[in-house]
Amino acid sequence: MVALVTGAAGGIGAAIVRRLGEEGTSVAALDRDEKGLRELVGKLTADGLRVTAFPVDVGSSTQVEAVVEEVEQRLGPIGKLVNAAGVLRTGRALTLSDEDWATTFAVNVNGVFHVSRAVVGRMVPRRTGVVVTVASNAALTTRMDMSAYAASKAAATAFTKTLGLEVAAYGIRCNVVAPGSTDTPMLSALWSDPERALRSSIDGNPGMYRTGIPLGKVARPADIADAVAFLLSSQANHITLQHLTVDGGATLGA
Repeated sequence: MVALVTGAAGGIGAAIVRRLGEEGTSVAALDRDEKGLRELVGKLTADGLRVTAFPVDVGSSTQVEAVVEEVEQRLGPIGKLVNAAGVLRTGRALTLSDEDWATTFAVNVNGVFHVSRAVVGRMVPRRTGVVVTVASNAALTTRMDMSAYAASKAAATAFTKTLGLEVAAYGIRCNVVAPGSTDTPMLSALWSDPERALRSSIDGNPGMYRTGIPLGKVARPADIADAVAFLLSSQANHITLQHLTVDGGATLGA
């Protein structure tokens, strides 16, 4: 069975690709960062994993349809889909630019739609398949300076669950994994000092109405990959339309 993972060159995406590859799955790794994608795939194939690079901009429905067809022609039917591509543009809602808003939705929402439509449309006749969308705990818990990101992840969450309801009759499961602060370049980019980024996430910021992380640590990308792998596995055969938060308790179970 082939797994397709978007955002494969990113911190969480790369961890998911490695996790699935280590299970023996043939993985189609998609990302618009061709250089980063090639480097990742080179490392993983050197480790003996079956991973193939497919550069693509998920914001383009034309590119997505073409690459999904190529994946199935080259690797075989896609049985697992992970929507992990994502971008983060921060700033107060009243000062966000049109470009910040549009770019966020192009990747975080349109990308999930384009890829899910192309892949799940092929799963339906086969009456089997699993989808996991990587969203964010910000989709359900308000965060200052994250209006575009939170709105996009909420939209991706709602879309994935609705899709899951519509295709359940075909035996296709659709779930969401919602990470909190995770030790990735996306998190460290929020601060000039990466160590400060980690401490701020763990300790919280009352001035921003943000609690800390009860477990006292940020997630590793592998923690998110483990949650995704579980929902993709046969151990989750009767789980669909669900939202699994992986944030060390940061949103207090919300």
